[in-house]
Amino acid sequence: MKLRNVLLAATILAAPVAVKAQPVSGLYVGAGVGYDYLTQTDINRITFGTGGFNGGPVTSGKLKTSSRGGYTGNLAIGYGLGNGLRFEVEGNYIKNHYKIKNNNILIGGGDIQTYGPMFNALFDFDVGAGFMFPYVGVGVGYELSSQESGRAYGINAASTPNLALYKGGHGSFAAQGILGASFPIAAVPGLAFTADARLNVQTSKETFRGDGFVNPGLGRTRGTEQLGTQFNVAGLIGVRYAFNAAPLPVVAPVLATPVQAAPSRTYLVFFDWDRSDLTARARQIVAEAAQASTRTAYTKIQVSGNADTSGTHQYNQGLSLRRAETVAAELVRDGVPRSAIAIQAFGDTHLLVPTGPGVREPQNRRVEIVLQ
Repeated sequence: MKLRNVLLAATILAAPVAVKAQPVSGLYVGAGVGYDYLTQTDINRITFGTGGFNGGPVTSGKLKTSSRGGYTGNLAIGYGLGNGLRFEVEGNYIKNHYKIKNNNILIGGGDIQTYGPMFNALFDFDVGAGFMFPYVGVGVGYELSSQESGRAYGINAASTPNLALYKGGHGSFAAQGILGASFPIAAVPGLAFTADARLNVQTSKETFRGDGFVNPGLGRTRGTEQLGTQFNVAGLIGVRYAFNAAPLPVVAPVLATPVQAAPSRTYLVFFDWDRSDLTARARQIVAEAAQASTRTAYTKIQVSGNADTSGTHQYNQGLSLRRAETVAAELVRDGVPRSAIAIQAFGDTHLLVPTGPGVREPQNRRVEIVLQ
């Protein structure tokens, strides 16, 4: 795998695409832990110097390593620009156990740890899922590596055990590509779980130096081990907290606006004494009521007949009913459905102007049209 191909692929992934950015504004912190796998790595050489082994240096040919896997963790502090783009400084730690093989024969192994700062640029996306926001990123930095111990067999012969302890190493330029997603926690604004995959590349050929023992008891020598380019593939889960995140908007329930009933409208139709037919003015008022009924959301039209006290109660009751029926018929002629009209007669019991018995009062000789 070529480094330039890794960086090119990561750059293409990190380029903004036609989706809406999920902004992280201002300062944030994050942390993650996970599994790391050191891919097969070349060991360019293992060398034992003079002093205890046949009087001269011994150098192996190129060997291969295989990893049993390890673990990784990181801490980051960053700043979001509010448009999806954010930058962060990350400190990471990686530890792996590896084996050394020659022609598929195990000849050694050791533990290697890598740590250092990385400077990352990331871009968050809103793909409309609501609960998940993918992100991509690239990073560059400087990684230090060290071996806690190393054991090699058969440097000069398969039957000869040799022990080497390599304590340190040189730093190396490093780069990484990141692909992941965040999952906001609605109950805590700014808090999100994260999950991502990372490819970390160390480009320099690191050389580890330490003490070597060849057939213990024969003497002590100095040794070196040089690794080729290292590729670490990791999967991490973590948390991220943005300090000035706004609370998620609460969508208020849409309440139906209650339909308010139109206020009742009343029209008064007056009659001559002892008459139930309509005057010209009375027909105009009935027509106005009929037209208003077509423009008003009504449930019924109440037509109530009334009389003054100039007749007997029995006569006045009948006269008020005839007046109500006359008005209802006129409403029907003006276009009001007969089924919408309710008729009632009150005789001389609902006086508009209170009077004694036998009084001819024009205001009491009426029909009330009420649109309800």
